[in-house]
Amino acid sequence: MIESEPTEAAVAFGENIERARQFTQALAQQGEERGLIGPLEPARLWTRHILNSAVAGPLFPAGGLVGDVGSGAGLPGLVLAIARPDVRWVLIEPMERRVSWLNEQVDSLALSNVEVVRSRGEEWDRGAIFDAVTARAVSALRTLIPLTVPLLRAGGELILLKGANAANEIDAAEKVIRRHKLVDVRVEVIGAGVITEPTRVVRATRAA
Repeated sequence: MIESEPTEAAVAFGENIERARQFTQALAQQGEERGLIGPLEPARLWTRHILNSAVAGPLFPAGGLVGDVGSGAGLPGLVLAIARPDVRWVLIEPMERRVSWLNEQVDSLALSNVEVVRSRGEEWDRGAIFDAVTARAVSALRTLIPLTVPLLRAGGELILLKGANAANEIDAAEKVIRRHKLVDVRVEVIGAGVITEPTRVVRATRAA
């Protein structure tokens, strides 16, 4: 059973809601079959995944170049690309079948602000080019930092979607944070009053 669209979706996506509906429907119909989401996810797709990703949209710089490491089904990268057409997104994903899905969706949704690259974060070879790097449910912070910080320009920002354990992850990653010269590391809770379960985001800046 596919979750009905919550009223909050129109608030989160505004004039881009039709694209969000199209993507959510495609993921609900094909996601389990194509190994993108588990069998329980269609019943909570909007609230747990789509809106959880979309509420982070305002955190990204207008006109910026953002990398999404481990894009998978397009969470959060494709969702954010729909919500923020004024931002350029590069979706970095190593698995061929997921890359195929992402490219299909980019074409189907006519998203001109998205590039899909088949690569692991640690194999990225274009240098530190991003104004911001994001990821969702990829790995623990101390593992994720070495995969994402090298992609960031000096002064660029990590904006990582995390769970309720985010503050503890920061504590556990203290040495890695210092090694990679991250400053202003903090947890922000976003989407309160917009979605039922607000999203926790770890934000940090790469020192010059």
